[in-house]
Amino acid sequence: MGHTRARRRKNPVAWGVLVAVAGLVALPVASLVAIALGGDTEVWPHLAAYVLPTAVRETALLLAGIALLTGTIGVGTAWLVTGHDFPGRDTLLVLLPLPLAFPTYIVAYVYADTLDFLGPVQTGFRALTGFRSPADYWFPEVRSLGGAVVVMSLVLYPYVYLAVRAMLQTQSAAVVEAARLLGAGSVRLACDVTLPLARPALAAGLALVLMESLNDIGATEYLGVRTLTLSIFTTWLNRGSLAGAAQIACVLLIVVAGLIALERAGRRGRSFSSGDDLRHVSRVRLHGWRGLLAALLCALPVLLGFVLPFAFLLHEVLSRGLLAGLDPALVRAAATTVGLAAAATVATLALGFGTVIAARLIRRPGTAPLTAAAGLGYAVPGTVLALGLLSPLIAVDGVLDAASRALWGTGVGLLLAGSGAALVIAYTVRFMAIATGFSQAGLARVPTDLDDAARSLGAATPAVIGTVHLPLLRPALAGAALLVFVDCLKELPATLLLRPLNVETLSTHLYQFASRGSFEEGALAALLIVAVGLLPVARMVRLSDDLDRARPLA
Repeated sequence: MGHTRARRRKNPVAWGVLVAVAGLVALPVASLVAIALGGDTEVWPHLAAYVLPTAVRETALLLAGIALLTGTIGVGTAWLVTGHDFPGRDTLLVLLPLPLAFPTYIVAYVYADTLDFLGPVQTGFRALTGFRSPADYWFPEVRSLGGAVVVMSLVLYPYVYLAVRAMLQTQSAAVVEAARLLGAGSVRLACDVTLPLARPALAAGLALVLMESLNDIGATEYLGVRTLTLSIFTTWLNRGSLAGAAQIACVLLIVVAGLIALERAGRRGRSFSSGDDLRHVSRVRLHGWRGLLAALLCALPVLLGFVLPFAFLLHEVLSRGLLAGLDPALVRAAATTVGLAAAATVATLALGFGTVIAARLIRRPGTAPLTAAAGLGYAVPGTVLALGLLSPLIAVDGVLDAASRALWGTGVGLLLAGSGAALVIAYTVRFMAIATGFSQAGLARVPTDLDDAARSLGAATPAVIGTVHLPLLRPALAGAALLVFVDCLKELPATLLLRPLNVETLSTHLYQFASRGSFEEGALAALLIVAVGLLPVARMVRLSDDLDRARPLA
């Protein structure tokens, strides 16, 4: 047995898989740095003087505002529904995560069109009051930094809500009961016990929120916020400066690294452990106005982040008759989206699962950095990823074209960079973290003794993977596949920059309508994206309910 283990630790194929996948994820970053360093030296002074000050300031203010608002909403709602009983609580448990089904850019399009001067809200207000022009009254400007903070927070707060609620569900009842015996009321209990214990979950949730905020380009562009991500996009496409865009992207990567460091600092020295006490904390019953206020506070984020945008889209689809005669362009975009997302899902699961299996076969601490590196793509915004992938893909295309001409006398052109393959690769690199995370969580429940037992019966490595690992990991891989597919469906920045000419996905199809000021015409595409986005949210709600039922009340 010892000889078998030693031989597996030296498995060259497993090491090759780990190094190759980690290299694939690191390649865009390395390429980006090379482009930035090799650019014209005159570009950086211009960027530092005229582009970066505004971009850095607006990005910092946007992130700070979103962190404050999503943290307040997420922690507050999680604390209310987990520790209290009030009217509508059970329904709100299902509804609170639903805004995650919306990409930020769709909600931004909805609120911008609804709250603009010519939108239904201000038009109705003027009809009621007799006002005629914006000079006659004040109305909040949604196309602003503050508007972007509010709109994006309404979509992203469930990341914090789900993380904090999961921690509160596993919190030991004994700790809370001891505090109550010492006379702590609900507010003091929350401030002195619950929230300090929730700090790791809050840090993890806010890290996801801020990563998603940095990745956004549709909402910030539409609402007029000049972030670093948007500056990369405009510097590359509008000003034709690839090196300048790469230099801004390097600044953005520094911001991402800072966020990761802050997230780890927020979790340091803290534990999610609930100890041996598996009981739920008994919920406090809120009566009268307190119960109604709790229900209202939990219902508002759902109303503003899901119900109103969904109702707007449904109204536009029905009132414009978009279901009566389907636009052929929409059908093509939907088919393209499904094909690209499916291909990327298969590639992501294969590489993510392969990475985790390779680390298990080797069983050495040295594999941990490589496995972690394979999941870092999610921290890289889609715009940065697209920029970093372009040069390597063109270089590979050049080699393939030269080889094709030498062998068959005809070139293949931009086989990767000029086709959907570029998008599949970008999606795979960006969402690899989902596949590796789910696979690691699933394999952690499979004892290595099962591997050794199968080998002692003569099973080779492929047989062990096929008969032991894959069957036991099927639920985890199914969950990962669902999340990856939906994230590919919603991804806008990388898709905008890497899609082939005259090829549209649902997200870019919708983006084109919004760019022309006719977002309502793309309401059906938006509704399709949201409908598919509801699938993983429903699964998260079910898992949360299962955890609730698994632990008795104190």
